[in-house]
Amino acid sequence: MSETDALEHDDARSSLLDHLNELRKRLTWAALALAIATIFSFLFAQIILEILLTPYSASIGTDATLQTLKPTEGLETYFKVALLSGAIIAMPVILIQFWRFVSPGTTEQERRYMYIFVPAALFLFLLGIAFAWFVLAPAAIFFLANFMTEIFKTDWTGQEYISFVMRLVFWMGVAFELPIVAYFVARIGVITSQNLRDQWRVAIVAVAVIAAIITPSIDPVTMLLTMAPLLVLYVLSIGLAAIGQRQYERSMEI
Repeated sequence: MSETDALEHDDARSSLLDHLNELRKRLTWAALALAIATIFSFLFAQIILEILLTPYSASIGTDATLQTLKPTEGLETYFKVALLSGAIIAMPVILIQFWRFVSPGTTEQERRYMYIFVPAALFLFLLGIAFAWFVLAPAAIFFLANFMTEIFKTDWTGQEYISFVMRLVFWMGVAFELPIVAYFVARIGVITSQNLRDQWRVAIVAVAVIAAIITPSIDPVTMLLTMAPLLVLYVLSIGLAAIGQRQYERSMEI
């Protein structure tokens, strides 16, 4: 190996180590924010549990309670609610750490977009949570709770019901961030709107898979209610990616 090759190898290794160290730093801050938010959520976990029961109560027409099938199930459910609530509360810090990780590879002008990216991503995250809570969850729970009641008795366990609702709410919030992510990825030249348009068939399959993961249910009502906004978000992502692409192309001409 020549001296030049050795220097290039050392530079590449140093750059990789710098990236890994930066990633470790950002993950540490994100994990710390999550831990603090989760501890804070413990104080209100019971109130959150009572709120999460409201769609169930509305579906069966009476105050709902959840059964437990093992000694630790109630405690595990309590911890799960605190953890996911903590993730929601810590989301602004997580988004900021994500941006700080990718920002060293951007220009000074592009770094200013952090002031748009973080509020916009947070707004879409909260919008997704609101959609899941006010539209998706009530419809899905009502359908499932009243399906063939002459044969099936609705008496759900705490772990299954709370996991279903929390997963629905949290991951729909994450999914709603897709358009703003598409915009910024196109803004730095990684993808184009044409790429997204050409992959629409793949996107439909991916949306169906994501919907199945978010709502592990085979009923068509829940699946369609989950897939519909995800497909709309994908179309919106194509439009925002086109805007980001044009801005990237103009910046390259300067």
